[in-house]
This record gives sequence, C-alpha cells and structure tokens, in this order.
Amino acid sequence: MGHLWIPDIPVWEKLLRSFVIYFFILIAFRFTGKRQVGQLTPFDLVVLLIISNVVQNAVIGNDNSLGGGMIGAVTILVLNWGVVEISYRFKFMRRTMEGNPTILIHNGKILQENLKRERITLEDLQAALRKNGVVEAGQVRFAVLEENGQISVIAKN
Repeated sequence: MGHLWIPDIPVWEKLLRSFVIYFFILIAFRFTGKRQVGQLTPFDLVVLLIISNVVQNAVIGNDNSLGGGMIGAVTILVLNWGVVEISYRFKFMRRTMEGNPTILIHNGKILQENLKRERITLEDLQAALRKNGVVEAGQVRFAVLEENGQISVIAKN
C-alpha cells in the first residue's frame, strides 16, 4: 500500500521534470499564436491532446504513484500561479509572456502582412467584424488582435 503513495523517483526529480515541461510548453504555446481556448479549431484541440499525452511520461518518469502524480500536479499549479503573479506585477514580463496587440485594420485598410504573421484568415477577420456589427473593413477605424486572442473592432463614426 505504501508504494501507492510514495513516488518511485526522487521528489527533486519530479519537481525538476514538472518545472522543465511547464516552461517548455509555456514557451512553445507563446510562439504559436494568440488564439483563445474558445477559438481553438479541431486541429488545435488535437495538437493539445497529443502534446499532453506525449509530455506525460516526461513529467511522471517511471512513476505511477498517487504521491508522484500529486507532486507533479502541485508543482505545475504553483508554477502557473507564479507566472500569473509575475506577469500581473511586471509589465515587461506581461509583454514577454502575452505579446503585444497587433493592428489588423487601420482606417478601413486590411493589413495583410499582419494577418499573415498572426495566421488569421480573411474569413476569421470578417467573422470578427460581423460579431462587432460591422459589415466591411471600410467601416473600421481599427481592428486589433489583442494579447488574449480576441479581435477588438473600433468602427468609424
């Protein structure tokens, strides 16, 4: 019964594995775009599920104990709390972790290069405009892809 609770690998190794994988995933997703969870495509969801399965063994190692799983989970939760706290307190870290807003439309002109860089299709942009009550880009003063993945639209008067 003790084997159920006691990790098969040293606690320091469990902490290190969780730490490395957390920051690896955080950095990897930082560079893959600004989509919100609610905007995930089926392809994005498949990637998330596969990645979670792939990194599971890197986090747990040869350990299937309950204690080891709880140590890994608590480590990741504490790391996440720390990252959120640091990004809240320090603007530099917030910009580093979340990125900067990107202008997609300026005075009715669609900035194709910015759409391309952010991997936003014209259809996605048009859907965001419609969601904001705008029919065409010519009616827009600014459309901005925010750090959180939402597209803000400011219509011309």
